[in-house]
Amino acid sequence: MAERRVLSSLDLLPEECQDDVAWALCQLNQRSRTQVDILADLNRRLAEKGQGPLSRSAFSRRNVRLKRRRDRLEERSAIYAGIAEQLQPDKVGDADVVLGELIKTLIDDLLDEAKTTKQAQELAAAYKNVVTGQQVSADRRATENRRAAEKLDRTVEKVAEEVCRTGRPVDAGQVLELIRKAYREGA
Repeated sequence: MAERRVLSSLDLLPEECQDDVAWALCQLNQRSRTQVDILADLNRRLAEKGQGPLSRSAFSRRNVRLKRRRDRLEERSAIYAGIAEQLQPDKVGDADVVLGELIKTLIDDLLDEAKTTKQAQELAAAYKNVVTGQQVSADRRATENRRAAEKLDRTVEKVAEEVCRTGRPVDAGQVLELIRKAYREGA
């Protein structure tokens, strides 16, 4: 549930000024100029349109909110970059565990900010769903491991029968190649 806040003077500017606000916010994100300089330029642009001036405090509050959001996005990017290697197809089960733990941590953080019982219940349900999803993933991985082991057993059995049938000595490299071939064919 979104937090309600009072509209600021930036929010109350008419539509024709929104491109100027977007410009100022872009300038803030670039971090190459001071907030005071950007506000002065923004107020000049708004004055040309018969609007403003904006107060330093209103502009500063918006900057603080943007900085918090930017910091959270950068933190998430760093986290995701750290787990990107885990997201390879052969490591999906591991990725499920890592992502599940990350989501549970985020839910725990949100729980501290829950303002109503309903919000807390929704977060608890989300937490439960993550745990259930992790269990489904673990079960699927166990099933796939069991199937792979069974396929390998069938493959080795098939190759052993073929080696015994020929009755001649076989090179270890040849046996390994026969196992690989039988495994690819689905033994």
